[in-house]
Amino acid sequence: MDTDADMATKTVRGATFLDKGGTGKTTTAAHFGVALAEQDHNVLIVDLAGKQNDLAEYFGLLDDWQAAIDADDDDDQDWPNIGTVFTDQWEQIARAVPDAAEQMIWETSEGPDIIPAHPDLDGVDDDLASVDQEDRYQRLNEFTTEHLEPMGYDVILFDLPGLTNNVSYNGLWAARNIIAPVEMGPLEEKQANGLRDDLDRIATNFDIELELTMVLPNKVDTRTNLAEEYLQQFEDAYPDAFAPAYVPVSQDIRNACNQGKTVFALDKPSKTAEEAIEAYRVNAKAFYRRLTGGE
Repeated sequence: MDTDADMATKTVRGATFLDKGGTGKTTTAAHFGVALAEQDHNVLIVDLAGKQNDLAEYFGLLDDWQAAIDADDDDDQDWPNIGTVFTDQWEQIARAVPDAAEQMIWETSEGPDIIPAHPDLDGVDDDLASVDQEDRYQRLNEFTTEHLEPMGYDVILFDLPGLTNNVSYNGLWAARNIIAPVEMGPLEEKQANGLRDDLDRIATNFDIELELTMVLPNKVDTRTNLAEEYLQQFEDAYPDAFAPAYVPVSQDIRNACNQGKTVFALDKPSKTAEEAIEAYRVNAKAFYRRLTGGE
């Protein structure tokens, strides 16, 4: 059994995931990252969700990151980047470039560091399909253990694709703890139930522990009776994993992203934005506490 001292020295890992697009996985990862940084944790967010690079956009780094990618293309060199972590050449790259992992990390103005997504991720799913299953799902976990955790991060969050593929499986293996943002509706309830079944199946088939740590009601409009009903249904279905606070629907969250910031950084947040900020703070703290037993 882990002692309190052991837990204090471990890096907490989590992944935002649901086998459905548009539920707010990247939004949740970004805002949890800022909330945890506010709470004096050293945070890294890893974007595995695709070349759109929404995470970089949230922190105002999209133009700089695109310029860096273009410069690599001009030099006919596109490594090191998060896509290369999944290749057979990664260990060779890491030996040739001792600070390869550090080169992937970008600082943000809001607290957390990020590893942005890269176009090379597009081919990773197909490439991993030809890798032996014993090794296929371990590559991100090994990279995290060997290269990221030694940097001293308290929390590492993985933002996963909105579908089940070899990249998302790697993220699940590396994180072991899942935050599932869900909207309030019958389809989302079905998706959340499917996720729980998938995690149970994966855990059984591969003898690993996967935990649905937090089911996070997102984009909730409590002006409708139906939303209230679904909130109660989700809480009844996931009593141990249900988030302590729902995130209300707020146009300011999208407005902030368009300005290259999270809703935390808005000068004059609306009432719903203020409610969202408080929900992210409460939920991020609860997520950390569920994994460490701390305050």
